[in-house]
This record gives sequence, structure tokens and C-alpha cells, in this order.
Amino acid sequence: MDEKQYLKNLSVPQGPVDVVLDTDAYNEVDDQYAIAYLLRSGDKLRLQALCAAPFSKDWVCGPKEGMERSYQEIGNILKLVGREELQSIVYRGSERFLPDEQTPVVSPAAELMAKLADSYTPEKPLYIIAIGAITNVASAILLNPRIKENCVVVWLGGHSVHIPKAGTEFNMRQDIAAARVVFDSGVPLVLLPCRGSVDRMSTTKHELAYWLKGKNALCDYLYEHTVRTAESYAAGKPWSRVIWDTAAIGWLLNEQERFMCHKLLPCPVPEYDQTYTCDPNRRLIRYVYWVNRDALFEDIFRKLPTLEEVK
Repeated sequence: MDEKQYLKNLSVPQGPVDVVLDTDAYNEVDDQYAIAYLLRSGDKLRLQALCAAPFSKDWVCGPKEGMERSYQEIGNILKLVGREELQSIVYRGSERFLPDEQTPVVSPAAELMAKLADSYTPEKPLYIIAIGAITNVASAILLNPRIKENCVVVWLGGHSVHIPKAGTEFNMRQDIAAARVVFDSGVPLVLLPCRGSVDRMSTTKHELAYWLKGKNALCDYLYEHTVRTAESYAAGKPWSRVIWDTAAIGWLLNEQERFMCHKLLPCPVPEYDQTYTCDPNRRLIRYVYWVNRDALFEDIFRKLPTLEEVK
């Protein structure tokens, strides 16, 4: 695509757009909010697929189990919201992280994204929202380089560029090779850094109780899961919990910067030592540097209690 179209694709889209969500839904508590927020925003965001991303933590035996647990958790959220029919567009993702920057990890999710890309154009792109390790997306790009022409990638990953060791963020450090593939591919990229930007998206037990508790089965699940998780490490102490994955959905709903501020920035280079190298000559990306936490949570808390009524 030409430069004018490329820059247009880095802008918040106007009107309804088709989206794929790539999520490590079993990893934390915030992916579940993001899935529900996306489903409740169907007037603007037309869901084409939900893909399970790999992750590795103490409570799973490596990225394969992390992906499988995420696949099951996606199904759990769909059941809670009465949207079991969407199970037909849920895809298992990579069972391991990229072995290098040239070799895709083939999975149903990566193959689906690679295939879908050919149904879109630079003028009408597919938006791929990634809120976990970006393995599936990188693999899809390696399988079909036309993704860089026909898609826009919105990724919540890495920390803000001014923070030392920005690559220590969980989504980034899980698969730096995948991040390098995506950042070097030339695909229009919207980057939402965690620490220093979207970490403003934190909430508390009392706020969640006021807005969600008792509203519907999903809201009760989100409330109870969030409180249980937070109090597993902070019982008896004040706590807030980041629900930052929702910001990736919010960016696509960000007309007139009502939820966040962003700018164009030369694409940084994720290095294997978990730092960024900054080169002013690299292609521009869209970079979110500030989130209006109250405005975004207002939209989320307004939509989620009515989720069961939306088909």
C-alpha cells in the first residue's frame, strides 16, 4: 500500500470493522473483560474469530497447556454470556513459541488469520487484536506476508519505550522472536505499552462490586475471579488490579480520542536482551501513551451488565 493509505490504517477506524481477537484468556483476569467488552461492542466491532494464544506460567506446564487452557476459558466466557454459537469461530493457537524469526508455528489460529487476510484489502483491512504473546500473529505473517497489506495489528505488549528493559513485559518476553517478526514485517501496527501507559486501567474490589456484582452471570464471574485472584496475594492489604487488556478493544472505539491519546512513533526494535533499540528511520507505528481510565471504565461498566441481552 502507499504511504497515505498506510498512515490512514494507523488511525482509529470510522464505522464498523471486522476483527479477530488473539488472547491468552487463562493467563490473568483481564482477558475475560476484553472478550466480553468486544462482544458488547458488536455495533462497531464485527467478530470474525477468537484465537487462543500460548503462555507459560507456574500454573500451566508450558505454552501448549497455556494455549489449551485459554481455548477452554474462551468457551467458558461464551457460555456465561449465552453466546455458545460463537464456539464455531474459536481456534486453537500455537503450542510453542517461535523457534526463530523465519519459522512459523503452524496452528489452526495462524492458518485462519493467514487465510482471512486474503479476503481484505488495504482500503478495507482486517483488524487483528492481540492481547497475549504475539506468536500466532507472527506465524500468520510468516505463512502469508500479504497480512502486512490487508490487516492492521493492535497489540498490547511491551512497556513504554522510555522504560529500561521495556521487553521484560510478559507478552513481550514470552516470545521476543515473534515480536521482532511483527515489528519488522511492515504491517500497520498499533502498540499499547503496559507499564507507563495502559497500567492506568486498574480497579478495586469496591468499584467492581458497585458496577458489576449481581448484574448477571458474567459480571459475577468477573467480580469473583478478580477479587479471588487479587486477594490470593494481597489479602488484608489495599489492592488494585490492572484490567489493561480492555484498552486494546478501547482503541478501536476511540473516536475523538475519548479513551486514550496516541501519536506516531518510529517502530522500535525489540532486542533479545529485553531492551528496545530506537531508530528514527524506521517505519511509523501508532503508539498509545495515555489512557483516560475513567472514561474507558465507564464504557466497560455500562456495557457489561447488559451483555446477556445482546445477540
